Amino acid sequence: MHICSTDIDNLDKLTRVNLINSLSGFKSANLIGTADKRGQENLSIVSSVFHIGANPPLIGMIIRPHSVPRHTLENIIETGVYTINHVHNEIIEQAHQTSARYDKHISEFDAVGLQAQYKGSCKAPFVLQSKLKIAVKLMSTQTIELNQTELVIGQITDIYLEDDLAYCDDGFVDLERLNTVALSGLDRYHSTSAITRLSYAKCDKPLSHITIPPKVKDQKEP
Repeated sequence: MHICSTDIDNLDKLTRVNLINSLSGFKSANLIGTADKRGQENLSIVSSVFHIGANPPLIGMIIRPHSVPRHTLENIIETGVYTINHVHNEIIEQAHQTSARYDKHISEFDAVGLQAQYKGSCKAPFVLQSKLKIAVKLMSTQTIELNQTELVIGQITDIYLEDDLAYCDDGFVDLERLNTVALSGLDRYHSTSAITRLSYAKCDKPLSHITIPPKVKDQKEP
């Protein structure tokens, strides 16, 4: 099958959206928690979160053009903080429902049956049910001229893991242990199955497989 640029141009809007969104492969599924300065909470699912750098710890995401109200973007710009919450297999339907266009005065937390949680000094709400929660401080927003989408770049300030055993000694986070799901296209959710971890690639050294030994929580004597 060959789909050329003319074919793409002739597709109806929904078919084109489904096709192009599928081509980038599996994506992360995250809930972005925000609140405005009056405390009105907002929650939205985003599949465009990506790593930018480790030092400083920067993370980015793409938000659709601000040609219509974008409560998530507006709240981030207004307060300078937001949270990123991994979606796991037990909250898929609630997470997906946050993509509906609720009015600003309606909290998606309440509308879909998820619970807001505040931790530390972060003024933005986390998702209580999420097993991996990240607090982020806004560093930059940039409009991409080609399609007017917004690139949002933030710095990670706090990380909360529900399961300590998901954190490996070398810093690797075992997302499968947290049942984190992936997205393809706009609406298909996937569980994952690990194949392997490989060593850092060097020209003069063969690759080796990295094992993740099971951890055992410290047992305190009664």
